[in-house]
Amino acid sequence: MKKIKIRQGTVQEVAELSKKVTEFFQPFSEKTYEDRLKDTIHLTLIAEVDDKPVGFKVGYQRDSPELFYSWMGGVLDSYRRMGIATKLADEQERWARNHGYLKVYFKTRNRFSKMIHFGLNRGFKIVDLIKKGGIEDYRIVMEKVL
Repeated sequence: MKKIKIRQGTVQEVAELSKKVTEFFQPFSEKTYEDRLKDTIHLTLIAEVDDKPVGFKVGYQRDSPELFYSWMGGVLDSYRRMGIATKLADEQERWARNHGYLKVYFKTRNRFSKMIHFGLNRGFKIVDLIKKGGIEDYRIVMEKVL
């Protein structure tokens, strides 16, 4: 079993990794990440295997001081099924809890059933459905009490 290391990372690392995540049809640019995170409390995590960045998770305070929004995340295809997404989520939730957040939430699309299952398996509940585009693009909003 390879050793997985989770550390804080940079927007540049996240933007580069996101270009390699197959589900991201139009990955966000470094500027988009910078603009979204500017002037807000945020956390940028990088997962490494053998000192190689293979996954990331980005979140920030949104809507209220009690809510932490898990905005973007992904793991490279060849490193999936190793528990990397779980370790990233565990660290993000630990950090959020330690910084006084009461809930963490995320949005995914109806087409990403693996992400919906991942959230349900981690104790998230579906709290909203946003009808936007075709049915496959409907947004599923999931929330977890920390």
